[in-house]
Amino acid sequence: MAHPKSRISKQRKRKRRTHKKITPPQVQVCKETGEPHLRHRAYEVDGALYYKGKVLIPAIEVDEE
Repeated sequence: MAHPKSRISKQRKRKRRTHKKITPPQVQVCKETGEPHLRHRAYEVDGALYYKGKVLIPAIEVDEE
């Protein structure tokens, strides 16, 4: 099994890891519906599926009897 020649100190290891940061997701507000959503993703509003402000799949109307 691979074996390091010398131990890496905690300080050296933590210095290397300081640059790894998570970025917040890019949220955009739809101009048509006003709903916030993730960019480049389809989103659902009132049962209809939207993408780039256009309806991809309209909402299904259920008859109540």
